[in-house]
Amino acid sequence: MHTRVTPGSVLLVAVLLAQTAASGASQPRPGIDWPQFRGIRAAGVDERHPAPVTWDVARNQAVRWKTPIPGLGHSSPIVWGDAVYLSTSISGQKDAGIKVGYYGDIDPVKDDTPHEWRIYALDKKTGAIRWQKTVLTSVPKIKRHMKSTHANSTLATDGERIIAFFGSEGLHAFDMQGNLLWKKDLGVLDAGYYLAPEAQWETGSSPILHDGVVVVQADVQKGSFIAAFDAKDGKELWRKTRDDVPTWSTPTVHEVNGRTQLLVNGMRHAGAYDFKTGDEIWKLSGGGDIPVPTPVVGDGLVFVTNWHGLMAPVYAIRDTATGDISLKDGADKNDGVAWSYGRGGAYLSTPLAYRGVLYVLTYNGVLTAYDTKSGKKHYTQRLADGTAFAASPVAADGKVYFASEDGRVFVIKADPVYQVVATNDMGESTLATPAFSEGLMFWRTQGHLVAVGN
Repeated sequence: MHTRVTPGSVLLVAVLLAQTAASGASQPRPGIDWPQFRGIRAAGVDERHPAPVTWDVARNQAVRWKTPIPGLGHSSPIVWGDAVYLSTSISGQKDAGIKVGYYGDIDPVKDDTPHEWRIYALDKKTGAIRWQKTVLTSVPKIKRHMKSTHANSTLATDGERIIAFFGSEGLHAFDMQGNLLWKKDLGVLDAGYYLAPEAQWETGSSPILHDGVVVVQADVQKGSFIAAFDAKDGKELWRKTRDDVPTWSTPTVHEVNGRTQLLVNGMRHAGAYDFKTGDEIWKLSGGGDIPVPTPVVGDGLVFVTNWHGLMAPVYAIRDTATGDISLKDGADKNDGVAWSYGRGGAYLSTPLAYRGVLYVLTYNGVLTAYDTKSGKKHYTQRLADGTAFAASPVAADGKVYFASEDGRVFVIKADPVYQVVATNDMGESTLATPAFSEGLMFWRTQGHLVAVGN
């Protein structure tokens, strides 16, 4: 198969190379690099390599390697080149404890022991630990939810530096060998249920790194903001105040007509900001009051969903929207919103837009597939009973992967018709979203990092 080279494509490559040189960063290579939460542009998709279908962790079948990782962390693995990177937080208690599944207890975990925050670099082919870095050791400044950890945020990299965000413990930048480049104290970031301020749950939004700029969304009890920092030295480039409840969503980068946007979730303020200036582009209010899923893009639409309280919406927003596009009472669309549903939104899992279908998974395992352009419902099916779903779906090679908290991975065919292809058991609770690279899947379970594939 040959690729046609045109003058326009040559010019585009030249522009991208010039931008890369100016920022000091490298462009991620599709199919090889998975540089931040949900991979390149939070798409959660790899179409460059065959993807695994069945495996057995207990019997070591189709498992390339399995490496123990101490501590607790829901951060996803990221990949650059031949290395996998991961963060964790290690309690001073022998059994820090984490509770998965369904329950309604909002009380935070009482653990005032010193914790150790670490970053690991592992060999992608063998799972051997190349280096580990202790970022800091201290008593956490805020408490965590019993399903949460103190290392929820996924790392981000551009091949030149690694960015780690540990909420109240700060924003940190390292080179690719784990040497500290800079760090910033962003203050105490108290994220929890806004109706019960004593319920501290720890932050969950991950940093993003694009064109030499680090962006952090910090929606907390008091003083919420979104801010951009120079990746070279941590200098603050801009900061915008946000009037919203605590949010655990990660921003998404998206280009529209040559303008780079930052897409964000929220209850009062989902929307888009200008990447360079932080100026507001569009805004949407009317969401669940515990926003977690990351906005995703497909077919010229931005998909925003959340759940909790009175609202559980699914919104399909035209990526050319401007201004306040909030829906009026009783309306399901307007000039900015192409289609929407008032119920059926996802609580923890980020949706997936793949091959013309939007997959939205609820916390209790109900999967709904929509046509991305029209919003038509293709099907609604329950993946499993008796378990919760926190990890976000990913897709590759015509297959979509969903992991339950009890460690089962459901593989379905990417199709408007529901068809389960396989069910695999990770052997441990699984709440982190996996990564792809060169035909391998990297799964973070409660105690291990596991590479699956041939």
